[in-house]
Amino acid sequence: MTVTRDELRYAVYPSLRDRVAFVSGGSTGLGSEFVSALAAQGVRVGFADIDAAGAERLLDRLSRTDCPKPLFVETDVRDVARLRAAITEVGNALGPISILVNNAANDERHDTRAVDEAYWDNAIAVNLKHHFFAIQAVAPGMRALGGGSIINLGSISAHADFVGMPAYVTAKAGIEGLTRTLARELGPDRIRVNCLIPGWVFTERQLAQLVTPETLAKLGQVQSLKDNIMPADVARMVLWLAADDSAMCTGQKWIVDGGWM
Repeated sequence: MTVTRDELRYAVYPSLRDRVAFVSGGSTGLGSEFVSALAAQGVRVGFADIDAAGAERLLDRLSRTDCPKPLFVETDVRDVARLRAAITEVGNALGPISILVNNAANDERHDTRAVDEAYWDNAIAVNLKHHFFAIQAVAPGMRALGGGSIINLGSISAHADFVGMPAYVTAKAGIEGLTRTLARELGPDRIRVNCLIPGWVFTERQLAQLVTPETLAKLGQVQSLKDNIMPADVARMVLWLAADDSAMCTGQKWIVDGGWM
């Protein structure tokens, strides 16, 4: 497998090679970094997203490497039946899924005064509900394999002084509780469930829409480490949690925030 000079600085996980992963929200942003990083380790990756154009751009980029070609399944994670079908499709095409990365989310800002029931229910569906049903769908296969790794994406927003997105923050806080209870329930089957909490990550969307001089000044105040957090920094934690190197780690919050929390 071809690696760049920079990639030689970082760990290779032999236990990941030829495993099968399912990543939700994998077309762009953090999700695309997760797909790329897993594929670079020799993982057979299936990913689901509503953004077919973004998926095509990712697949085109990865086609110029010798990584295993990921499988894209166009899916709206709010549609639980479709999500289950996508997981089944990936398992049938690539093999039994032993890694699940619940990543799909939408951190759209919203005014508390303007939120109605429909908006609230949609925000919970896109940020929390699918985590549970994806886990429910992969658990029998992981049990048959003798174990697996489930990584739920939380958010710094549930711990820091974020305002203007109460439904999103509530959903992300709920993911932490879901992680704890399912880690205990699935632990006897050697299925690990962890929550990964990124800080303010400099994805393309964040750079285009949300990073301002005020944002940069705030990060300079709250982060102990002053470098910007990049998608690859978070993806390296995903790799470790997916690999056997973290075999006795479950039910925990793993924070990549530059020392904000």
